[in-house]
Amino acid sequence: MIRLRQIKVLVGKNNLKEEISKKLKINISDILNIKIIKKSIDARFKPQLYYVYEVDIQVTREDIILKKISSNDIFKAPIEEYYFQANGKLQLNNRPVIVGSGPAGLFCAYMLSEYGYKPLIIERGSDVDTRIEKVKRFWKDNILDTECNVQFGEGGAGTFSDGKLNTLIKDKDFRMKKVFEIFVENGAPSDIMYENKPHIGTDILVDVVRNMRKKIIANGGEMRFNTKLTDINCCDNKITGVVVNDEEKIGCNCLILAIGHSARDTFKMLYDKKIIMQPKPFAIGVRIQHPQSLINHNQYGIDDVNLPSASYKLTHTCQNGRGVYTFCMCPGGYVVNSSSENQMLAINGMSYHARDSKIANSAVIVTVNPNDFGNHPLDGMKWQQELEKRTYQVGNGLIPVQLFKDFINNKPSEKLGSIKPMFKGNYKLSNLNMIFPNYINESLKEGIIAMDKKIKGFASDDAILAAIESRTSSPIRIVRDDNYEASVKGIYPIGEGAGYAGGITSSAMDGIKIAEAIMSKYNNE
Repeated sequence: MIRLRQIKVLVGKNNLKEEISKKLKINISDILNIKIIKKSIDARFKPQLYYVYEVDIQVTREDIILKKISSNDIFKAPIEEYYFQANGKLQLNNRPVIVGSGPAGLFCAYMLSEYGYKPLIIERGSDVDTRIEKVKRFWKDNILDTECNVQFGEGGAGTFSDGKLNTLIKDKDFRMKKVFEIFVENGAPSDIMYENKPHIGTDILVDVVRNMRKKIIANGGEMRFNTKLTDINCCDNKITGVVVNDEEKIGCNCLILAIGHSARDTFKMLYDKKIIMQPKPFAIGVRIQHPQSLINHNQYGIDDVNLPSASYKLTHTCQNGRGVYTFCMCPGGYVVNSSSENQMLAINGMSYHARDSKIANSAVIVTVNPNDFGNHPLDGMKWQQELEKRTYQVGNGLIPVQLFKDFINNKPSEKLGSIKPMFKGNYKLSNLNMIFPNYINESLKEGIIAMDKKIKGFASDDAILAAIESRTSSPIRIVRDDNYEASVKGIYPIGEGAGYAGGITSSAMDGIKIAEAIMSKYNNE
């Protein structure tokens, strides 16, 4: 196979094979097979747009072509495959126990089960089908189940999200490729293997998660729902067992903590057990909604319904030195009530695979650090809770919403403007200035106005703000050593909640990495 980079095809044309033949200076008939490796949109010369491809091709006379052409964009296709061989020597007295079935826990369990380790996964929430019904009920009637919601349940917080899979992590071991392959094997669209900004969407993610669970069970693993980690037992600084639902004891000398960033009661229990933790920076802010057509026209320069809903990523450094940036942008999506505790309110963004709601939303968030909330390991978590309580109060239990012009003028909105909002969950017109410290309010205002210079209309009077986007990442890092173990040996903190990932893909990759560490230490006999 030959690898070709920088193959440009004008949007609207279907002549990839012709462009390949031009670049290689061969006949189209000599091209036997094409495999797309990467695909992106080049909008630098908008409104003239190009799809840019990287491909592997099978051709006749491959050796002759490679000898004839000298180019950094044309070379023999490399072997890029994930490979791991389990070679652990120590015996596991008990099967591995994984706490949490979000991306980190689910992929760790999937890999362990594929290699015959038969893990036990405990999940405080329900299976994905029961969970969907409980979440729908919450969005409709505002009746919250604190153990099964947008944060807790099969698939973790990522299940009710856009399903974005992009990450900045270097992938020299091809774990990311393995993650995508597993997704595709379990029902995700195959284009995630090559799209520049791959995503799955909530509607497809639920099927993928269900299928992964079935394969884990078929390989000898076990999944127990409505099962909450409530205590851990240790001896000589090693894990010996766990307690679930305050009563059942399970022997365990290999505990994987994939608890997510919202398991605040679990963080407190672990801290009380002397597990070493650190506070870490994170970010808080709002969700902003615009017409998707506004974003498309800005990014593409044309209005073409055949183009994918466009995304954006914006940053600004404020005069006060704080960073403001957009996060988890959801093209054609919804702002969702993602609360998990009574009398508190938090939001997130979500899209279905089609991204066709006609409204774009993104978090606009401000960086914060221990100087803002305190240096105790749990201070950031407690500060989040305080802000979420205030948000709940400002919205009277509903998502507080405000037009940007009213946010600037520090007055409650009385009605919405021309933009039809897209929410999952009920909302109330409010004044978001009442939620945040003043330095956050001022940073958000300055940042959004600055972003209008990059996307005209971003700071329009009618732009809709909602609060609070407080769970952008974990405010805590559970310290782990070079063997990925916590201060109590045999405990493996993983994923976003433990402070080692951010998003679905990096969490899943961390799950695979920790599965490898366990299989390199223990055998499965």
